[in-house]
Amino acid sequence: MDIAALVYFRIMFGGILLVDVIRYFTTGWIPFEYIRLPFHFTYFGFSWVRPLPGNGMYYLFAVLGVAAFFILIGFAYRVSAAVFFVGFTYVFLIEESLYLNHYYFVSLVSLLMIFVPAHRKFSVDAKLRPWIASEFAPAWSLWILRAQIGFVYFFGGLAKLNVDWLLGYPLRLWLPRTLNIPVVSLFRDQVWLALFFSYSGLFIDLFAVPLLLWRKTRPYMFTVLSLFHLTNSSMFEIGIFPWFAAAMTALYFEPDWPRRFVAWAAERLGRKIAAAPPAPIAAQSRFRTATVAALSVYVAIQVLLPLRHWLYPGDVAWTEEGHRFSWRMKLRDKAGAAAFHLTDPETGRTWDIKPRHYLADFQYNEMIARPEMLQQFAHYLSVQATQPGHAPVQVRVETLISLNGRKYQPLVDPNVDLAAASVTLSPEPWITRTSQPRRKAVLRGNPF
Repeated sequence: MDIAALVYFRIMFGGILLVDVIRYFTTGWIPFEYIRLPFHFTYFGFSWVRPLPGNGMYYLFAVLGVAAFFILIGFAYRVSAAVFFVGFTYVFLIEESLYLNHYYFVSLVSLLMIFVPAHRKFSVDAKLRPWIASEFAPAWSLWILRAQIGFVYFFGGLAKLNVDWLLGYPLRLWLPRTLNIPVVSLFRDQVWLALFFSYSGLFIDLFAVPLLLWRKTRPYMFTVLSLFHLTNSSMFEIGIFPWFAAAMTALYFEPDWPRRFVAWAAERLGRKIAAAPPAPIAAQSRFRTATVAALSVYVAIQVLLPLRHWLYPGDVAWTEEGHRFSWRMKLRDKAGAAAFHLTDPETGRTWDIKPRHYLADFQYNEMIARPEMLQQFAHYLSVQATQPGHAPVQVRVETLISLNGRKYQPLVDPNVDLAAASVTLSPEPWITRTSQPRRKAVLRGNPF
């Protein structure tokens, strides 16, 4: 295929991520999120990941910024893409309470960019090593990027096929607080507007890929998706995701569209530039079998991960088992509180601790509604409170959580010592799985 679309995306990819890295320096997020916290929530299997000591995190983000810039200009491209992938994924794994789908998305795309030959045209590498320059790239390199953003849309739409979303929740709770679009915001308290946004998001996500693949509907669907991402950007704090997704969605146009656009713009300026490269010659790579095998494994993982929540009993929006890495975006609103009761098994003495003495506000707000994070913190408290040579301190957690405006209910069994419970990927018996009663008006704040 024409390499023009890959060159366009390489530039957008590097530029957007460079801006994002700069934001981390200018907003003070680096010390606040990665250096000053006494405790970090980690992902299953990655408890060994810790922030770099001293000023190490500043240096790491500086390296990420340099790598993003090198990707943009196509200098030492594959090495830069690999450095960015490893560094960004490391940062992503440090703190689970900062999980956002777009961080996971960036990590996946940066992995793919290592292998996508987007540096063979309009790059420093192509200037320094003319023998790698090419007007074309293997078709798989464009299609795997299309598939990656396609997974986000399709599984995001599939996840919206649930009762709450079809009734307009959680947007009924959010729009009065977040909608600030001129004129439209006048109706932000109306149920019909929440339903309009809910069903619009559902149909846009579900039909994005087929309508992007059909040439006749492609421009219209791209326009709708761009407006959709702009609306999300104005309503929610989701960082670079709307811009990143819109830039990646443009890959569904014909591969030579950037070349034709530049030719059109040059013509308006009175210059002539070739709009298309010579016709490509079909070629077979000697790594064809290995490439197909690797792509097949990657695609299988991307298809199966979003479906794994069906292996767990109960509502995934309540239990959170299988929620992450599944493109279940903006589907639930949880409010409530958690109280931690510690017991010395040798003396029988019981006392309470205040989680906010150990956690930042964003960590606490994420933890209270996520059982695996409650368990992690219980393990941490037990270790901190247990004296050498004594039996481990027991930690029981009392929770009251409201899901999408329902009545407050316990999320975990308050009689179970979570500090003694094993961390596994199996369904946890201490998570409550009873069906929640229908929605009633609830008060926000501490339910205790």
